[in-house]
Order: sequence, then C-alpha cells, then structure tokens
Amino acid sequence: MIKQLTLTVLAASVLSACSMAPKYTRPDVPVAENYETSSANASNAQRASDMGWRALFNDQRLQALISTALVNNRDLRVAALRIEEARSLYNIQSADLLPNLNGVATGARARTPASLTTSNSSVVTSNYQVGLSLASFELDFFGRVRSLNDAALATYLSTEEAQRSAHITLVSEVAKAYLAERAFAEQQELAQQTYESRAAAYNLSKQRFEVGASSALDLRQDEALTQNAKVAELTLRRQRAQAMNALTLLVGQPLTDLPPAQPLSAQTIRTDLFIGMPSDLLEQRPDIRSAEQTLLAANANIGAARAAFFPRISLTAGVGTASNELSGLFESGSRAWSFAPQLVLPIFEGGRNIANLNLTEVRKNIAVASYEKSIQVAFREVADALVARDLLDEQIEAQRLATVAQEERLKLADQRFQNGISSSLDVLDAQRELFSAQLTLVQARLLRLTNAVDLYRSLGGGLQETTVATAPAK
Repeated sequence: MIKQLTLTVLAASVLSACSMAPKYTRPDVPVAENYETSSANASNAQRASDMGWRALFNDQRLQALISTALVNNRDLRVAALRIEEARSLYNIQSADLLPNLNGVATGARARTPASLTTSNSSVVTSNYQVGLSLASFELDFFGRVRSLNDAALATYLSTEEAQRSAHITLVSEVAKAYLAERAFAEQQELAQQTYESRAAAYNLSKQRFEVGASSALDLRQDEALTQNAKVAELTLRRQRAQAMNALTLLVGQPLTDLPPAQPLSAQTIRTDLFIGMPSDLLEQRPDIRSAEQTLLAANANIGAARAAFFPRISLTAGVGTASNELSGLFESGSRAWSFAPQLVLPIFEGGRNIANLNLTEVRKNIAVASYEKSIQVAFREVADALVARDLLDEQIEAQRLATVAQEERLKLADQRFQNGISSSLDVLDAQRELFSAQLTLVQARLLRLTNAVDLYRSLGGGLQETTVATAPAK
C-alpha cells in the first residue's frame, strides 16, 4: 500500500506540471531611448550601483551617521521584517505542493446497552489504530497550487527588493538631512556676523543721533536693519535645530559620540558616474525590480483564478494497523488501509469564479501601470539630476561673482557715505543685497551637493557600503 501510494503521489506531481497562468512578457519601456543631456560619460566612470557610499561621502561624521542609521532606523527595520513576513507566507504556500503526512494513533471504547443489541445483552467494543495518514492532498492538474506558489514567491522577492530600495533611500535621506543642517549652520553663522556688524553700526548711529550728527530717519533705518538681521539669525537657528531633529529621527538614536562635522564648503561628492541608457534602470533600481515582481505575482494569480473553473482532485489515504485489543495492534493480520480520492467540479458558483478572474486581470493591469510609472519616475529623477549637474556649476560660479560684486559695492557705498557723497540709504541697501547674496550662494552650494546625492540614488547607488571591484563601465 505504501508503495502504491508513493507512486500515485509521484504521478500526480508529474501530471500537475502544467500552469494556466498567461505567459509573462515584460512591458515595453515607456521612456525615451536616451537622456536629453549634453554631458557624456567619463572614460573611467563607475556605475553608481557598484560604488560604495563610503567612497562617495568623505565626511567621517556623515559616514558614521549613515552607518548608525542603517542599524537603528525604524522604517528600514520594518522593511527587513516585511521580508521575514513574506518569506514565511511563501513557505506556508509552498507547503501545499507536497503531501502532508501525519502519524495517527487512536483508541476508542464504547458500550452499547442491551436494548439496542440483538442478543439482548450489553456489548463493550474496543478499537485501536496506529498508522500514517495523507490528509486531502490536491492533485494540481491545472496548476492552481503552483500558480499560488509562484505568486507567493514573487511577492516575497518584491518585498526583498522593496527593502533594498528603502536602504538606498535611507542613505540618501541621511546625507541630504546632514547637508541641510550644515547649510543652515553656515547661514546662521553669516546671519550672526551680519547681526553683530549691524548692531555695532546701530550703536554708532545712535551716538551720532544723540549729538545731532544724523537724523531720526537714519537711526530708525539702522535699527530696522539690525532687527531684520536678528530675525534672520533666529529663523536660521530654528531651522537648524529642526534639521537636527529630522536627522536624529532618520538615524534612530541621539547624535552623540560622533566625529567633528565638516563645514559645507569642505563637502565634496563625486558626480562623474556612469549614466548608461534608460533601459539600464530596469536592473539598477530595486524599486523597479520590486514593481516587476509585483506584476509577476499578479500574473500568477490569473493562473490560479483560471484553474478554479476546472475540477479539483484530492486524495485522502491512510495505512497502519488496527485491532480491538491494544496488545494486538502489531500482530499478523492487523494491517489496515484506506484510500478516498475526491473530485469537486464547480457547477454553480453564482458568478464567483468569473468575478475572481476579472479581479485578478484588473489587478494585473494595475500592476502593469505601476511598473511603467516606476520606470517613468526613475527616468525623470535621473534626467532632472543630469540637467542640474550640467548647470549648477555655472549657477554657483555666477552667484559667487555676484557675491563678490556685492562686497565691492558695499565697500564703495561705505566710502561714498564716509566722504559725504551719498546717503546712508545706499550703504543699507548694499548691506541687504550682500547678505541675501551670501545666503543664496550657500543655498546654491547645498543644491549642488544634494543633486549629487540624488543622482547617486536615482542610478541605484547606496546599497553597497564599500566599492565593488568591477571593470570600468562602457
């Protein structure tokens, strides 16, 4: 009996190799074949996905922050736990591909009263059984179980890719939050210097007013300029503190025992990365790979929905020994077995199977649209970063020259005021314009650095801690 049962299960496994899921074809890439940018790849350019984030960021404090965040960030921890959840669900589903064998031992005693027996005397019966049982094993002739297993596997792989995407995003977000805090620190320092300078000018103006050397209008203008500088300094102090709070949340623990921070002007981030073609993003970006695995899962679910229209055949069997005496379980002639195949053919389901098939097809269409959208978003992120990379250096240089010009303007205005050629209004206006130009220059430098981080992330960089040794990209 065991041999016959084993052969039956093996034959069922062979016959159940077919699947009713549609043949998967990867959708066409809904973006241009090339990026519209004037920049070209350097001869020694490296793929972002192969470059470790330690090689990209030279600030030791930033490296320590990223390393700590990868351990303590709660969002990344949840993403890792989602992988364990999906793996467990896949293991549960894959168990249906194999028969479930159980060891069974039962014992029963029953007394039948005399009024219910033909012999007019009470009867006590005993029944003892020991053996193996096969509980309702489905013969997957139409691939229903196999399709569900494929869907569970694709869901698990999608979750794994989603965790990689969260890893990459966390690296870039920590870097951008740190750079923003450094920019606020530099702007706050500029605001503090400006406030101190204007406070000194205001005190001098007050003394001049007290001796009648200047008007009340000049005094109030100096006072207003001083208070505006104080407002700017307080605003930047608040923004810096909030940036620190955001960075602490990303890191997942208080920011203590860290290397000293470098100023924003000392930060350098490589931008000479290998860009490649838009189609390369399909392999470089884990969020796109996650969306494709979701699409594969939806495609497999269609196979399970189609198989529901066909008969389901299951086997229930058992083999062992049975006796009316406990001592006779393993005696000669006590062998017992059972074999109960079952066929269930859907006849009337009230439209349930048709609605379920329509549902799976709609979900596949949604997955296709989501997959295509993920490609379009990735393409735009890379294209935006490339455009900014080509123009930000020129913008910073222009802003630097504008700041230098404002410094010279302030010197000339102050000289003219000291010589009585022009009024203090020219000096005050030059001070305002210089302070604004200095803040804008810091903001432009921050934009260049954050754009470099965005380019690295959008090309799939950030998953590796150290650079992977590979041949130069071509």
